[in-house]
Amino acid sequence: MYYKKCDNMKYDDGKDRCFWCNPENELYMKYHDEEWGVLNLDDEYLFEMLVLESFQAGLSWETILNKRENFKKAFDNFNLDKVIGYDDEKIDELMHDKGIIRHKLKITSAINNAKVFKDIQTEYGSFNEYLKTYTGEEIIYENDKTTSPLSEEISKDLKRKGMKFVGSTIIYSYLQAIGIINSHMDNCFLYKKGE
Repeated sequence: MYYKKCDNMKYDDGKDRCFWCNPENELYMKYHDEEWGVLNLDDEYLFEMLVLESFQAGLSWETILNKRENFKKAFDNFNLDKVIGYDDEKIDELMHDKGIIRHKLKITSAINNAKVFKDIQTEYGSFNEYLKTYTGEEIIYENDKTTSPLSEEISKDLKRKGMKFVGSTIIYSYLQAIGIINSHMDNCFLYKKGE
């Protein structure tokens, strides 16, 4: 998660939230309240979030979230097999799609990463099973971090397998998004301590 410090935020519902949650963006608040940090290890979701997080590099998550529906349409609802088959014509189409981030390296990396994702599914049975080899199904409760030994280890292995735009910070953000790392701040109404 890319953090942008926002002090003295007021929410109409009276609930305290993580400082980065923009109260003026209903979509962002809904994402914070209902999705971020909630464990979801379905492979379709894992692929979607991997694509979105890789596009976030150098940008705010809010920017990506605001374009999420456009990304879904542009990337065939994140259908893994369809993305794997994207050719130069499709890349050109994506480069002209004003609804998404038009960054050629990120677009071609998404296609490349889809192929590696599929290879990992073939090897481990699912991408979820691959992640379990690192997490042992444990949920980690921590905040105020942007990387960790876990994100470093997964990042290095994904790079070794051929993925791009999967640095430690992106992978840490990814693990937060899919709920393996729960990083709600201690003032947030969704804050939980680990067991």
